[in-house]
Amino acid sequence: MVRPLLHLLELAFALTVLAGVALVYVPAALVLGGLAGLLACERALARPLPTPRKEAP
Repeated sequence: MVRPLLHLLELAFALTVLAGVALVYVPAALVLGGLAGLLACERALARPLPTPRKEAP
């Protein structure tokens, strides 16, 4: 239950930072958004695949 909440909190912080940067300089916000997306994809790919549970005989 804690993990989804942390993901939502992380997303809210990232969007707040991007909105603040966009108020000053839009191209910088686009570059930061691209980097954040790249890091999110790398993080998701680095996660190990869940192993299926074996059923009891």
